[in-house]
Amino acid sequence: MISSLRYKSFYPWLVVALLWGVALLNYMDRQMLSTMRDAMQIDIPELQKAETFGVLMAVFLYIYGVMSPVAGVVADRSSRKWLIVGSLFVWSAVTYGMGMANGYTTLLILRAIMGFSEALYIPTALSLIADYHTGKNRSLAIGLHMTGLYTGQALGGFGATLAATKGWHTAFHWFGIVGICYAFVLALLLIEKKQEPTAEEKSSESRLSLFKSLSLIFSNLAFWILLFYFAAPSLPGWAIKNWLPTLFAESLDIPMSSAGPLSTITIALSSFIGVIVGGIASDRWVQKHIRGRIYTSALGLGLTIPALVLLGVGQTLPAVLGAAICFGIGFGIFDANNMPILCQIVPKNLRATAYGFMNMVGVFAGAAVTQWLGKFKDEGHFGLGFAVLGGAVLFALLLQLLFLKPRSAAQTD
Repeated sequence: MISSLRYKSFYPWLVVALLWGVALLNYMDRQMLSTMRDAMQIDIPELQKAETFGVLMAVFLYIYGVMSPVAGVVADRSSRKWLIVGSLFVWSAVTYGMGMANGYTTLLILRAIMGFSEALYIPTALSLIADYHTGKNRSLAIGLHMTGLYTGQALGGFGATLAATKGWHTAFHWFGIVGICYAFVLALLLIEKKQEPTAEEKSSESRLSLFKSLSLIFSNLAFWILLFYFAAPSLPGWAIKNWLPTLFAESLDIPMSSAGPLSTITIALSSFIGVIVGGIASDRWVQKHIRGRIYTSALGLGLTIPALVLLGVGQTLPAVLGAAICFGIGFGIFDANNMPILCQIVPKNLRATAYGFMNMVGVFAGAAVTQWLGKFKDEGHFGLGFAVLGGAVLFALLLQLLFLKPRSAAQTD
């Protein structure tokens, strides 16, 4: 009965819906920590120092980054369904365990385990969605999935509110239990996409070693350009994820219990708009011009540059809120097109591996900027740090427009 679902015309979109829930939990569980610092530092004094808190946030990113290419390699060679189900179960159990932590070292270890388990998800899920959806609706499908990440980021902002009313231990417990239960739902309904390769493709795949796979990816100059293009915007992307609640609280002089939901909901809703607009526009543009996805993504990144400057210098609600909305829309357009652009330059049997490496460099950039902004905050230059990040985005934008020139709308094996 369940296995027959894969033959239904609606099932590719059901896959997006199922993975949307996983994406929500993926970001909600990692994001809530950034909004609960005020409540947690009462019980764990080490969190009172911003730089120490930055280390706690960054250790997740370092582990996540190291594991991302490994996850991609595994996803291209095994059952993506069970990788997704297993990673969801583990990180949800870790989230529950964080509610039982009573010291900084315990939090650090659990945060590292979360980085390990969550790294398995994104390359695997995007590869599965890309296989279920053709080029005519690929950006929209990827974009809809990305809205789950943004929704999770927004709900993570309520961690501060829940911590203020029920306690931070309870907040972690509740979110963890939800994820564990959803893992069982996913195990029942998610079905692996089975390929129907030709005899020639079967012969080629049987000879495709790990070394050969990596050689095919890294001998492609376009992939190196895309690698940097993905990494540079990840600097402000991760800065927004990890530090925007703090920036809102300081710039607007409001408590974190209000700044957390306000900042994360603003980014989530605006990014939701961005991925839908960017997905639809990209799917249409690429039918008329081979670089349609690239141009759409570039327009999105262009919006983030003035937004970062305004976030850095703004001190009023209209300025800060407007900048956050502009950034969210722009970054959403960019986010919806990364995997579809990758599909234009990398064969389909290597997409998870390639995206794993993209995720790695993006996350390493995020880890560095998380610690860097923590130091800037301690030194009193927090807003300036956000403004400076616009320069990195501008350089990546120019590099992409000048040198990234795919030859087809979608690569095959």
